[in-house]
Amino acid sequence: MARSGPKERRPAMRGKAAGWGLALLCLAAILAMAQQPAVFHANVNLVHVVATVRNQAGNLVGALHKEDFDVFDNGVHQDLAVFERQTDQPVSIVLMIDTSGSTGKDLKYETDSASRFLRALFSEGSARDAVALYGVNADVTQLRDFTHDYLSLEQRFHYLVPEGATALFDAILLGSRSLEKRAGRKVIIIVTDGDDTYSKTTSHQALEAAQLADATIYPVVVVPITNDAGRNIGGEHVLTFMAEGTGGRTFLPTLGAELDSAFSAIVTELRTQYMLGFYPHGAPPTSDRFHKLEVRVKSPELRVSARNGYYGEVEAAAGPSDARSSVSSETTRKAPDKTRKQ
Repeated sequence: MARSGPKERRPAMRGKAAGWGLALLCLAAILAMAQQPAVFHANVNLVHVVATVRNQAGNLVGALHKEDFDVFDNGVHQDLAVFERQTDQPVSIVLMIDTSGSTGKDLKYETDSASRFLRALFSEGSARDAVALYGVNADVTQLRDFTHDYLSLEQRFHYLVPEGATALFDAILLGSRSLEKRAGRKVIIIVTDGDDTYSKTTSHQALEAAQLADATIYPVVVVPITNDAGRNIGGEHVLTFMAEGTGGRTFLPTLGAELDSAFSAIVTELRTQYMLGFYPHGAPPTSDRFHKLEVRVKSPELRVSARNGYYGEVEAAAGPSDARSSVSSETTRKAPDKTRKQ
């Protein structure tokens, strides 16, 4: 009789041995992993923070070094991967002019000052600097897309007609979206009397959109009435809150020389900034998608202005949480091309 029985059982025995060996390897790997410390994988994208530093007299300080700054993400110190002074960095600006009915008598003076601002900006800055112009009343109208052509922007000022209500928060949200894919620094300048009367967007949604775009807000609230009783103090406070949350500041000029000085101060500030960048690490994930940022300078004689937070990559992928459902990008109307030939 042939002895085939043992030979037939050998493959099965070898298979069992291999299976036990694989199981032991898996167990060893699991035990090794259990001994390793937990690692939190947060947003690994580079986070940019634009900072402005002043001394006790309020003068800008532009000669600091990387080691002079500390940045904290949700209270955790971060290592700076990027440090740049901003003199040669390009800037993209959304310039918004309030054209509601309440601005009628002031509009000519505002656009004259805005023209002088654009001339100064383009003459002193980078050839890559660009400005987009928006008119804001009940509608948000894009009068000119981003350009370095001063004359084409100045010509669009003639299209501004004062009428209707004011949708400032809608404008900030839509202007922020237009800045999202722009390189370099991003700025929103709003020339207004401070009163939002028509927006579907809330101030929180508008601020969130600006944070997502890394945009700095500079409200220029023209104050023809210096008495608080005749002004919209509430509107000014909301705009100031939004400015501070993005690292900007609010100006409250009267018409004429003070308005020119406000624009001049913005140009100077844009040329005396720092770009800080870090890859978030060490801060455990929380239920709040908003990360609180704190930028400090080591010298107690100096104070720094920078945005107060950012939104993580995963949570922010769809943009502002509720704003996109309330205001579509189609709300922005583009003005017809009526460029005057020179």
